[in-house]
Amino acid sequence: MDKNSEFDKIDKTDLKILSLLMQDATMPYTKIGELIFVSGGTVHVRMKKMKDMGIVQGSQLRIDPAKLGWDITAFLGIYLDKSSLYDDVAAELEGIHEVVSIHYTTGNYSIFAKIVARDTQHLREVLHDKIQKVGGIQRTETFISLEERTSRAIPFLG
Repeated sequence: MDKNSEFDKIDKTDLKILSLLMQDATMPYTKIGELIFVSGGTVHVRMKKMKDMGIVQGSQLRIDPAKLGWDITAFLGIYLDKSSLYDDVAAELEGIHEVVSIHYTTGNYSIFAKIVARDTQHLREVLHDKIQKVGGIQRTETFISLEERTSRAIPFLG
């Protein structure tokens, strides 16, 4: 189905619901209903609709990995032997728990991935013992993040 036709099924009330939940995913539907002047049941029905449409794809608990001892965030530019290997390489990368996001990209890299690790030794082990052993990877470039300044939801909802 065309993405635009899916979006046409969303109205301002749906966008307000999404906006509130993006600010606080634990907010009860009854509270959301009070804030936007609809019933909690209406919020529930609309959320189910948006889940069925694939707009809402679950929920996640955001944590600060550094506070749990995972002090290194790195980004990895991955060159593939052939771009046709993307699906196979991405599937293998998904099996590496320290790889937290994978993007198929244009530009210099075929894949850009985000990795979290306990420390630089752990990062080295992930790179050397896991990622470099994935078939189809020609070479990689690693960028260590010194700080994440901003991480936010899309700004135009609500």
